[in-house]
Amino acid sequence: MMPSSFAHRILPSLLFLLVLPGAGHSAQDPKPNVPAGQDDQYKLKVNVDMVVLSATVLNHSGAPVSGLVKEDFQVYEDGVLQQITHFSHEDVPVTVGLVVDNSRSMRPKREDVVLAAVAFARSSNPKDQMFVVNFNEYVSFGLPADLPFTDKPGQLQVALSSVRADGKTALYDAVAAALEHLKKGTRDKKVLIVVSDGGDNASQHKLDQVMALANQSDAMIYTLGIFDDEDLDKNPGVLKRIAKATGGETFLPKLLNEVSPICERIAHDIRSQYTIAYVPTNRSQDAKYRNIQVKATGAGQGKLSVRTRAGYTVKPQTAPVAIPKAQ
Repeated sequence: MMPSSFAHRILPSLLFLLVLPGAGHSAQDPKPNVPAGQDDQYKLKVNVDMVVLSATVLNHSGAPVSGLVKEDFQVYEDGVLQQITHFSHEDVPVTVGLVVDNSRSMRPKREDVVLAAVAFARSSNPKDQMFVVNFNEYVSFGLPADLPFTDKPGQLQVALSSVRADGKTALYDAVAAALEHLKKGTRDKKVLIVVSDGGDNASQHKLDQVMALANQSDAMIYTLGIFDDEDLDKNPGVLKRIAKATGGETFLPKLLNEVSPICERIAHDIRSQYTIAYVPTNRSQDAKYRNIQVKATGAGQGKLSVRTRAGYTVKPQTAPVAIPKAQ
């Protein structure tokens, strides 16, 4: 078995032994102590050597493809074919962070963003754990300190509405804080949805640091770029880079009324993904970035494309950079 640094940084991996509600708990395996209403209906055993991927399969028209089986997939790490040790296509609960820009430029768009986030919550798995990170030049968590996650859309709406849109933009600090908070979730699948113009003029983190954190995480990041043509701080390239690296997707709506349907689409995407796991043939701890490629074929399906994370980095955890908190 790999040393603990590998265990911590390689997408904290899973053996994915599914235990039905109420089963599998003993004196040696107590039920986790989680807040009321957030109890796990699924328990996943941990195997620290495993890489776990969430994959979306699309046909030539860009429509999601369901009904594929394990034998329809091939996984390559640095060009070397890997043996798939777990495969599933089930709607399992996830831990989801909504990372929302509250800088001055977002003020006229706030109402639409909040409504879109609530639409996402209502379209998600009822057992998802959700949290909110609000940011301008400061980063703050929208839920009360004693409530790290919620599955209630009403609580999310309050959390999203708790900050006045004003000030500069600390996008990188907010993503770093959200990636750290994801580790506290009890769902093994992790997702961030970042709503911003992509600009940053106030963070202590640099983009390369955030990309490194994303590559060492198991999180899939979706980005939603909301900006006007005259927005001088907009940077859709950053949003695309973060999403592509983690297997997510970037959306750049032209109109605000497109935002809610996009959030509902993201929720559907998360719920319909394939889960694929493998034990890497490369068992070293070198910090070199490892490229991942997943291919899929299906009888009568034509050419298929697979969207998943582009790779990962095995690297021991270092002390996090301090992030300015809301006053």
